[in-house]
Amino acid sequence: MLKNRLSQSERRKHPRIQKTISLEVKADSFDLTAETYNISLSGIYCQADKNIELMTKVGVMLLLPLTHANGKTITKQVHCKGVVVRAEEAKESNGKFDIAVFFNDMKKTDENAIRQYMASHMPQV
Repeated sequence: MLKNRLSQSERRKHPRIQKTISLEVKADSFDLTAETYNISLSGIYCQADKNIELMTKVGVMLLLPLTHANGKTITKQVHCKGVVVRAEEAKESNGKFDIAVFFNDMKKTDENAIRQYMASHMPQV
């Protein structure tokens, strides 16, 4: 019997966009820099030089380039807390690791900044 399964994109609560954004990840025992593969209001998927154990609590600082109505672009630091929900050696490794972080704590102003960034990069339908 075939199971009625939803595709991964249909199960997601928030849409993701494929964008490269610089970020810092901090935990008790380390700090590292990384770049995103994609981002959503729920979290990030990124590549880092270090493996991070599953369920590690981390702080994330994103450098979001936000364009205002007047056309001026500023870089906003967005701070969130999250937990590592996936960590694996990158396919084309070179000592890199693919890490997924689920956001579980974020100020409303930072959430709004991510919303603004996402809205400015979503395809118009």
